[in-house]
Amino acid sequence: MKKTELIADIARQARVTKVIAEKTLEAFTTSVMKSLKKGDSITLTGFGTFSASKRKARTGRNPQTGQAMRIPATSVAKFKAGKFLKQAVKK
Repeated sequence: MKKTELIADIARQARVTKVIAEKTLEAFTTSVMKSLKKGDSITLTGFGTFSASKRKARTGRNPQTGQAMRIPATSVAKFKAGKFLKQAVKK
């Protein structure tokens, strides 16, 4: 599902215009990004948890040359699915 399809689906389910659905989705994603940047986590009970995690610097290899290279430390976004999301996806 692409962003435009998601916006259309949200608008249909919430019975609002696509413009309002798009603004709502943008507000949600912006709030998540701001919270993760501060180091906070966001928990949506039953759906899942968004969190930021730090990765240590490490040594890796260039797959083309095999040469060792230094990979710097960084922060990454993580998502852990909640119980109800896992059950909904389970076949």
